[in-house]
Amino acid sequence: QVQLVESGGGLVQAGGSLRLSCAASGRTFSAMGWFRQAPGKEREFVAAIYWNGGSTYYADSVKGRFTISRDNAKNTVYLQMNVLKPEDTAVYYCAAGWPDNSIVIVPTEYVYWGQGTQVTVSS
Repeated sequence: QVQLVESGGGLVQAGGSLRLSCAASGRTFSAMGWFRQAPGKEREFVAAIYWNGGSTYYADSVKGRFTISRDNAKNTVYLQMNVLKPEDTAVYYCAAGWPDNSIVIVPTEYVYWGQGTQVTVSS
């Protein structure tokens, strides 16, 4: 049984930091990613990382502020979020699959999803 268990969301003031974690179990994947969905908006890509080689990808809106990383021994992916802004407020989802790197931003390329964790940034 595949499980993606997220943790680390919460309430933070603008300019603050949070770190999200996603622990995977049940099988291996080529890549894991983070997406987010704000109320009334579509789910959007945030960041992704490949297990082998560690290639990373970021949405333009988070480049320079967010960092995705992995711990292969723990099968865990992290999203370090710094200089948070109110527009970063959303439910953040961890995803896993075998996306081609040319379409790593496409949600349908990921097969498994976590339950989501709320991130709220106050102004």
